[in-house]
Amino acid sequence: MTPFGEKLVSLREQRGWTQKKMAEKLGVSAAFLSALENGQRGKPSRRLLHAICQTFGIIWDEADALADLATASHPVVKLNTRGLSATHTRFAHALAGKIADLPEEQLEDWLKTLEDPKAE
Repeated sequence: MTPFGEKLVSLREQRGWTQKKMAEKLGVSAAFLSALENGQRGKPSRRLLHAICQTFGIIWDEADALADLATASHPVVKLNTRGLSATHTRFAHALAGKIADLPEEQLEDWLKTLEDPKAE
């Protein structure tokens, strides 16, 4: 699941909607919505983001935050280490190979450090 998918599920569940009902409201198939919620689809189109915002009454900062979540939620991440040290490249490959095995708590700690280095 992606952060954007998590948000979609939350919005849908707050309304008590099934995937089918939400898909109808957004003009997409239930299968597409399921794939989007579960991280099987990439970044949603601007049109779909707009439809989500209209459907749920999301405006201003909250709409910007939703767009940021969508951008940061593509399930396939590419790292470019060109021009960086061999250690950077080894780290990127080691992370790619082990990411599925890392505990959620450790990932949250790393995220805090990466997003706000002063939080250490």
